[in-house]
This record gives sequence, structure tokens and C-alpha cells, in this order.
Amino acid sequence: MRADLHLHTTASDGRLTPKELVRRAAELKLDVIAITDHDSVEGIQPALEEAKNHPQLTVIPGVEINTDVPKGEVHILGYFVNYRDPELKRALEELRNSRYERGRRMIDKLCVMNIKVNWNRVVELAGNGSVGRPHIAQAMQEQGFVSSLKEAFDIYIGRNCPAYVERKKLTPVEAVKLVLDAEGLPVLAHPADIESLELFIQKLKRAGIIGIETYYNGYDSSTIARLEKLAERHDLIASGGSDFHGIDDSIGASMGSVDIPRDSVEKLIRLSRQKGR
Repeated sequence: MRADLHLHTTASDGRLTPKELVRRAAELKLDVIAITDHDSVEGIQPALEEAKNHPQLTVIPGVEINTDVPKGEVHILGYFVNYRDPELKRALEELRNSRYERGRRMIDKLCVMNIKVNWNRVVELAGNGSVGRPHIAQAMQEQGFVSSLKEAFDIYIGRNCPAYVERKKLTPVEAVKLVLDAEGLPVLAHPADIESLELFIQKLKRAGIIGIETYYNGYDSSTIARLEKLAERHDLIASGGSDFHGIDDSIGASMGSVDIPRDSVEKLIRLSRQKGR
């Protein structure tokens, strides 16, 4: 089984539309994918519609929710969410609106640094999705202010950089609850660098997470082994994915490039069926 459970579309900050992403996954002969846009479920319906043309491919409706912790941020993935749930959609819309305002403030900060990024181009790059830092980085690169997206993040708009702006976020526990209330399965995303990870996992396990993202772009064998042990110790599913955006290799990996054990994918699907999803 070939799977990728962490994919972004134009509904957030990915480059491919939901339908294009599904077609790409089918071309790559993937068996299972999950649409996990940042703070958005708007790409799920068109992805599911396109998936009807590719019966060999299973598309899991998902979301990635950005949350706030004292020294950074943590992301919560939600799988098999009821993407029509009104409370979920309301909460995500509020988060997306905060992204828009944050983007404007980042552009203002860059302008003070004499880096006059065209806001209309940022919005154009975002399309129907929510404005994200990758869109600002793309506009900066197009206008010649940076040579790569990585440079934009490393020097200007990454955390602790001069043009970085905080935005409204949920706490991790609030995000887990939002996923559970939408009948989904919450998983802790790319957790390797989280401080006091074991204690953090214990807290989120009490809140209701069912897995941690163990197989991820850039994780070496020792990191994966450490996360596998954590997952086993806390009876969690070891999930995984590429974090594909389709922009360039400095932001996420290629679709399908992360090996996820068949057993992990089957456990996730089996749990969703037990919960009636």
C-alpha cells in the first residue's frame, strides 16, 4: 500500500487544486491520500468528486489546524472529519480570517524594511484559499527580493524573523476537541522538535488524540525509531505523510515520498470505521 496522509491544496497554501492533486496521486499510483489543508476543509468536496474517476484511490477528508504553545506552534491533523459540520467550518473560517489580517501586517513590516511586496499578488497567489506565508514568500521571490522561498522564511518571515507576525490560534487541546466534535480522528503533526514531547503527548492523549505523525519528510531513522516507541508506549497510531505543498522542495517533500507502513494506514481506516465514519 502506498499512502500519503499529509497533503495541501490551493484551499490553503498548496499549488495544486484539489482535483489536480487527486489526479497527481492517481498518476503516482498511490492507494490512500488525505487532504489536510491548513485551517480549511474547502478542498475536500472537489477532491472527493475527482476521486470518483479514480476508484483505486481512497481520499480521506482531513484538516491541519495550527495551534499555539508558549515557545512556538503545534499542528493538529484531523482525519475523517465531517467537513460539513457547521461548527468546524465556523471555527476554521475565523482562523482563516486571522491569516488574512496577519498577511497584511507582515506586508506592512516588510514595507518598513523597504521590501515592498505587492499585496494584490499575494491574494492572487492564494486564489480561493487562505493567505499563508508561502504566498508572501512566492511574491517576494517573483519581485526579486529573495532568491528562494527558503530565504524568505529564514531571513524575513519565519518565526523570530523581523517581519513575522503572530496570529489567532487555538490551543492544541482546543484543536483536538474541535476535530473530535466534528467526528474526526486527531493526530499530532510532525512532533519531533516539540519540547518535553512525552509529557505533551500524555496531555493530548487525555484530550483524545489517537496518533502521532511518525513518518515525515526529513525524519531520519533514529527520529522515526524514537517516535515509533512513543506511539507504542502510549497506544497511538504511528501516522505519516510528506507535507506536500507542490511549491518547491524547501517547503514539504514530493507527494508519496514518505514510506508509511501499511499497518499504520489500515489501523487509521479501521478506527474510523469503528467510530462510524
